[in-house]
Amino acid sequence: MEELDKDNIEDSAFEAFQFVSFYVGSENYGVSIENVESIVRIPDVTLLPQTEDFIKGIINIRGNIIPVIDMRERFGMVPINYSSTTRVIVVKINEKLIGMIVDNVSQVIVLNSEQITPAPDVIHGISGEYLDGIGKQGDDIVIILNVEKILTTEEIIEVDQIKLKSPENSDKKGY
Repeated sequence: MEELDKDNIEDSAFEAFQFVSFYVGSENYGVSIENVESIVRIPDVTLLPQTEDFIKGIINIRGNIIPVIDMRERFGMVPINYSSTTRVIVVKINEKLIGMIVDNVSQVIVLNSEQITPAPDVIHGISGEYLDGIGKQGDDIVIILNVEKILTTEEIIEVDQIKLKSPENSDKKGY
């Protein structure tokens, strides 16, 4: 998301930002539409051993092998069984495709800079480091995630390793 310049609010008051809005638990989140590559129903996930609990494995979308993370578990929430509303939002993080498993995707929302406030240090148990801000649209609140901070550098390295050891990239039978 572009940096909001609060000093120049009069000029930017009508600057619009688009977000894909989704739910994890009862909370409404948003990610900049610029980071979203696609949204799909949850396909079969190939589980991989020895990864963080929130890294669910890999999926194959149109020939792309994409690691997926469960946002409930990433945020320390209790895991649930996936349902007919569960979706994977494929986002680009540091030039890599990552799938985010969410409870459901609701809509694309448009917020102007006056509707976005800075993120607090912690909101609903989620560290402010993951957040770009809080969007307000009428009575609705949207927690705006910074997708580039969803994974640490070490976790991005682990995700890269997942792709290398995935069965689709292995020449060895039985992996």
